[in-house]
Amino acid sequence: MRFLKILLKIIGSVVLLLLLAIATMVTTMDHTPYKEMPYYGRWKKIISEVKADTSGSTGTFRAGWAKVNITPSSPTPTAGYGNRKGKLYTSVHDSVYVRAMVVDNGSTQAAIIAADLLIIPPTVIKALQSKLTEKEIPFDQVFFGATHSHNSIGGWGTGISALFFSGKFEQATVDRLADAFFQAIVQAKAAMEPVKLTYLESIDSVDIRNRLVGEEGGIDPEIRSAAFTTQSGEKAILSSFAAHSTVLNSKNIVLSRDYPGTLVDSLEKGRYNFAMYMAGAVGSMGPIEKGTDDFDEVKNQAFGVQSALLSSSTIREVSKSAVLGAITLPLPLRDPSPRVTMNIVLRSWAFKQAFGEYPVFIKALRIGNILMVGMPCDFSGELMKELDAYAKTKGLNLMVTSFNGGYIGYITHDKHFDKDLYETKTMSWYGPYNGAYLQEVIKDIIDKLS
Repeated sequence: MRFLKILLKIIGSVVLLLLLAIATMVTTMDHTPYKEMPYYGRWKKIISEVKADTSGSTGTFRAGWAKVNITPSSPTPTAGYGNRKGKLYTSVHDSVYVRAMVVDNGSTQAAIIAADLLIIPPTVIKALQSKLTEKEIPFDQVFFGATHSHNSIGGWGTGISALFFSGKFEQATVDRLADAFFQAIVQAKAAMEPVKLTYLESIDSVDIRNRLVGEEGGIDPEIRSAAFTTQSGEKAILSSFAAHSTVLNSKNIVLSRDYPGTLVDSLEKGRYNFAMYMAGAVGSMGPIEKGTDDFDEVKNQAFGVQSALLSSSTIREVSKSAVLGAITLPLPLRDPSPRVTMNIVLRSWAFKQAFGEYPVFIKALRIGNILMVGMPCDFSGELMKELDAYAKTKGLNLMVTSFNGGYIGYITHDKHFDKDLYETKTMSWYGPYNGAYLQEVIKDIIDKLS
């Protein structure tokens, strides 16, 4: 009996210690409106101090482009679906690349990077920054985006969560990717020649769906593109669409670019000499899987997007000025608070232990009448209609892309915040009202760069 009492006492003490430990790791969700939070004031101060650069508005553009193959020599972890737990890919279905474009207007240079990766990894950005000096193109003037393939190279993530989404960390992979990014910029810069810039906008509502709430929510059906034509007739295109690159399912563990790869290859075999693709406002947006198997679905999704892109209904607008300006700004947020339940959240220190800690920033690049804004997240396509309309009142064509080199999870429309779903529970890390807040951030950038 005495032994039992001692055992129960020990068990009680252990349980108490566990409860105390858990209590230090969790708290309740903070619902303070974003305009009452300190980070909102910090953002307003940051944007107020930005000086817009519209130099070269009467000049002409020069541009060059290049791609570097980043296919590993042997299998790496496969980044994408968490249920794979970082398994090595079994074969190479199609090679993966980093593509770069460098644009110059005589007084300013900027680079655009699009990589066949799940995201642009913060670890790669950190390794790349030391290479991006004034001699080449500084980091603040480089715009990053990813195709968001869930079947590409892993091994670049840190923290406990990375073991699920990108596999075991490999510094050699990070260094190799950073070097490939840099080499692509160098090669593109060396290939520059005079170009004419055209903005293209097409509607494709049959190859995209709202995967979060179905017909209850909206979609972003626009394919947005910047097309460049050299004096010798060479043509390049940078396109963005909001449908997730998740046509290949989690059981198909092969290296592949998913449908953006098939789209880019097809464009390069047809109307264009060079093509780049960036995931747009992919939050809450899914592809329409039509076909007999995964790769038949990939082909059909790519064909549908390409058909819309090349259709006669495309809006074509030739830029009348050679304005070129790039900014990179820190993005203040409330402390991270990922959900354990719908109202119980991890404290910020526990989140940082699990996910790592990297700078969060927003990037913007104005080329002529096109304004590209790069977000550090899966930015929701449901937020785009209002932003598109606002940009057009300022004479700009807006392209919002996700995965700019930082990452803060999913940003969905605020009306869905309390829904117990993957994007709004598991992948919503920075509390409420971020849909409205980041819409305001983008509008502030539109105002500043218009």
